[in-house]
Amino acid sequence: MRFFGRTLKRLFIILFLLLVAYQLWIFAWVLWWKWNPPRETNFMEIRLAELRQKNPQAQLKYQWVPYEKISSNLKRAVVASEDDKFMEHSGFDWDGIEYALKKNQRKGKKVAGGSTITQQLAKNLFLSPSRSYVRKLEEAVITVMLETLWDKHRILEVYLNVVEWGSGVFGAEAGARKHYGQSAATLGEYQAARMAVLLPSPRRFEKSLPNYVVEHAESVQERMRYSAIPR
Repeated sequence: MRFFGRTLKRLFIILFLLLVAYQLWIFAWVLWWKWNPPRETNFMEIRLAELRQKNPQAQLKYQWVPYEKISSNLKRAVVASEDDKFMEHSGFDWDGIEYALKKNQRKGKKVAGGSTITQQLAKNLFLSPSRSYVRKLEEAVITVMLETLWDKHRILEVYLNVVEWGSGVFGAEAGARKHYGQSAATLGEYQAARMAVLLPSPRRFEKSLPNYVVEHAESVQERMRYSAIPR
């Protein structure tokens, strides 16, 4: 019995050390990406693997551009659509989370999210689209790291550069060129609003927008002028 207890204790210690090592690994990458553009994210790896199951030669469309070369219209539209309290919160919009929980409870299924831009960025950089309490807990830990080590300018810059905007299309530059044949720097209000509303389901809506999504885009276009963004 003592042998079993000692073995179990050692196992817990090993698991704890592995968990700490994993968090330190993530912390190191968060620190590195504070100054360096990510070459690839976990989401990108997952999408590329999916594409190469159908076409072994498939490649992602991804081009990093600095914050200053992304249209303010797109920045404002994304904040208006995804996280209108982006400049106010410290990674978590508790009112938004409470609203989403109540709405999902009324509908009997998940119809609203409540995740902030920082939470979405944490998921895109390190995690997967799968849903579980363990993944949400890890997402929260990474969110705290991002908000602690980065400023809002960097968070939005990286988010806009790595978020998915179509099948195998990542970042504002590749997204703008795919959907409008122009650079991210030149997007107008109309174009920016329609790109912003793609983000919850970019592959689903990349070919055509249903009427309710078009209406949402019109609402975003009206609200985006009031969106606060980093300078």
